[in-house]
Amino acid sequence: MSIDKIIAEAVAKAVQALYGIEVNVESVAPQATRKEFEGDLTVVVFPWVKAARKAPEAVGNEIGQWLVENEPAVNRFNVVKGFLNIVLEPKFYNGVLKSIAADDQFGFTKATDQSPLVMIEYSSPNTNKPLHLGHVRNNLLGFSLAEILKACGNRVIKTNIVNDRGIHICKSMLAWQKWGNGATPESTGKKGDHLIGDYYVAFDQHFRAEVKELVAKGMSEDQAKEASTLMAEARDMLRRWENGDKEVRALWEMMNSWVYAGFDETYRRMGVDFDKIYYESQTYLAGKQKVLEGLDRGLFYRREDGSVWADLTNEGLDHKLLLRADGTSVYMTQDIGTAELRFADYPISKMVYVVGNEQNYHFQVLSLLLDRLGFEWGKDLVHFSYGMVELPSGKMKSREGTVVDADDLMDTMVRDARTISDNMGKIQNLSDEEKNQVAEIVGLGALKYFLLKVDPRKNMMFNPEESINFDGNTGPFIQYAYARMRSVLRRAEEAGATIGDYSQVTPCALETNLIQFLADFPAVVADAGKKFSPSVIANYAYDLVKLYNSFYHDCPILREADPAVLSLRLQLTAVTARTVAAAMSLLGIRVPERM
Repeated sequence: MSIDKIIAEAVAKAVQALYGIEVNVESVAPQATRKEFEGDLTVVVFPWVKAARKAPEAVGNEIGQWLVENEPAVNRFNVVKGFLNIVLEPKFYNGVLKSIAADDQFGFTKATDQSPLVMIEYSSPNTNKPLHLGHVRNNLLGFSLAEILKACGNRVIKTNIVNDRGIHICKSMLAWQKWGNGATPESTGKKGDHLIGDYYVAFDQHFRAEVKELVAKGMSEDQAKEASTLMAEARDMLRRWENGDKEVRALWEMMNSWVYAGFDETYRRMGVDFDKIYYESQTYLAGKQKVLEGLDRGLFYRREDGSVWADLTNEGLDHKLLLRADGTSVYMTQDIGTAELRFADYPISKMVYVVGNEQNYHFQVLSLLLDRLGFEWGKDLVHFSYGMVELPSGKMKSREGTVVDADDLMDTMVRDARTISDNMGKIQNLSDEEKNQVAEIVGLGALKYFLLKVDPRKNMMFNPEESINFDGNTGPFIQYAYARMRSVLRRAEEAGATIGDYSQVTPCALETNLIQFLADFPAVVADAGKKFSPSVIANYAYDLVKLYNSFYHDCPILREADPAVLSLRLQLTAVTARTVAAAMSLLGIRVPERM
């Protein structure tokens, strides 16, 4: 139990005993005492003044006196108007630390069979190009959110919807047919997703050249695009795919298999995974069927041209197209179909879509449509809307080949981590294999932490150099501090020091601050889950490490002669290291034992 909760419960008991008032413990809400006053925690007593029929100062003094006499955690108190400032018994913190140390899952709530089942969709790649920096942020946010919600006691299903059909897929296929000369990942030595991405870029280059040529002959740009023979071939390939043409389908399956193998390799290195993967090629027909069922039930309407629409004007929105006049589906239809399949597969309590903020309107509409169609979680679906990752040079454009490729980015981060670590002498005592392992952990940790420490709703500028700095609010700073904690514990063990009884030690201010901050971890995890924000965890980890560093600097550990004090400080180091590792694990970040 957190220190705040212990005091809140004690105050509630005091108010009941003194004034016969039933108090909701959650409403007590102790806050850290302001620096200009003596105290650790402050409780506002004004809510009970009227019922007690006494002045605020009198109520504060009576509650404070009751706490001193009945709650071992309270040492003394003072009252400033209606504010009760509580000074905690220093030795009380020793018991708090001991209870934290005894719980190896401290901060995490275990799910049961009755826990809510939350499905989180993230990644959502297209099979015409490799993953890029924008996908990296999406994947890291989705995976971290899943880990946080699990830590909050939910059952979680991590899912991915792969966009494996449509005109953009056919563009890559057609370009490979025309200019690929039978190239394969094996023959070129390229990952499959990179190979297919090259042909998506090639299609766009040839298409632009054709349009430019037609414009030079007197057409407008729009006329030239409409007259493009290359685009006409791509549209014809899409029609053949939708009609089940064996040759086109075989090509599609072969090229997609190359892409999936490439994706899997990227996901493994990134450290993200999925419990279930859905494919739009399998969901769009289910969506079409669901829309037609809604049409029969009068939930939607058909226009004269045969297209099917939803009238959302009563909800303050407009009319939304669900099926085109030719009967083909749109993205909304596919999302409805995916929802139908997911609901059939799992008894979902809540559905979370991790998708950029440019799709806010789409998910507002989807929520209304799913609710109208009878999905229990439809009205309360969560669009985890996040901002875009931008570069100093501007926005990324995949069809022009100007994206920051995810694989290249990870390679660069790991290479830079190795170079910086070598130059700083941080890994000089390790073998080459160990140095490479540390570089992998630090490089990817730097990338993940930089992308996750920012409020997910905000757009952000990615700065690789800043992210891999060993000072400041960065992943390497936290990882290095963890490695130092582990080094202290190893050296203590080598010296024969063990953690004994420290119950009678009076902790100093730095030690009590650190214990109190460690005790806050469960509340921090719960807050991150409530806010759907990995940045809450990231910044807690950073603040925890800063607090430990102050303690480490001012409180000798291995040089401490008093065995009881040494025990307290080793316990603090061990619990802090474990908490840092737990917090970073919620971000999908590993921490190295040595640096």
